[in-house]
Amino acid sequence: MRERYAYANFMEFIEAFKWVTSFLREPRDFALLAADLAEQLLEQNVVYAEVTLSVGIMLLRKQEPQANFEAILEATEPFEEKGLRLNWIFDAVRQFGPEPAMQVVEAAKRCNSPQIVAFGIGGDELSIGSSEFRGVYLSAADCGLHRLIHAGEIGGPEKIREAVELLGVERVGHGIAAIHDIALMDLLADRRIALEICPTSNLRTGALSRQVGDEGAGLAQHPMARLIRHGVPVVLSTDDPAMFHTTLSEEYLRAQEIGLTENEMEEVVAQGFAYSFDGQNRARRFQSRNRPK
Repeated sequence: MRERYAYANFMEFIEAFKWVTSFLREPRDFALLAADLAEQLLEQNVVYAEVTLSVGIMLLRKQEPQANFEAILEATEPFEEKGLRLNWIFDAVRQFGPEPAMQVVEAAKRCNSPQIVAFGIGGDELSIGSSEFRGVYLSAADCGLHRLIHAGEIGGPEKIREAVELLGVERVGHGIAAIHDIALMDLLADRRIALEICPTSNLRTGALSRQVGDEGAGLAQHPMARLIRHGVPVVLSTDDPAMFHTTLSEEYLRAQEIGLTENEMEEVVAQGFAYSFDGQNRARRFQSRNRPK
């Protein structure tokens, strides 16, 4: 079993993800995991989280996202009384293509829940060009969803720039390749587009080694601190906590290992709220400014 969670590179992680998610077959399976996640978040003193649902995988397996999502909401509702607020991001898989991605947007529309706050795309960023998804992101914007994408994880800085300029994203998952392009870092800082940094994930998938050109790269070489000191907004994330055997609390410990100062750590905490997609945490200042044209 442990061997299933040992990844030598990003594509091995993708294969493991496919295997793990194959056991999620019924709404009650999603409800069980959602309740377990909520319990773990409370134990970490988390009061607000935006959780990504791989709706693209649900559709691939001929499941009904609305039934799964209703089960998730029912399972997590009791935790709101305990002080935990959850919102949800409907996520498509890049290598599946733009048509399945559009089906994820349509699924979000059918669910018609104020707790679905954003649309995103994960998966293999090297598989299909960003321009192929412009129509999908326009549709997501038109129905009031915030937009994000995983980019600059194993791809280069151009993937991040495409996401910003072609797709109008408001946050970027990972984005560590930005360190290679000062002009891009200036763009992210000026437009206040936050990077969702996932230190443990970057280690375990080999993304960090790939970006810094060192197979033995450790946390001391992670660009998180340099990005922050350049003025790029940064929030801390777990990516796939079960897949990487991590928690948000542990990611903050990793940030300390990277070399963040106490003031920088406090700034990251504050930016986690400021750059959330929750109306109670921030104004939707990106909605019109970053809409793709």
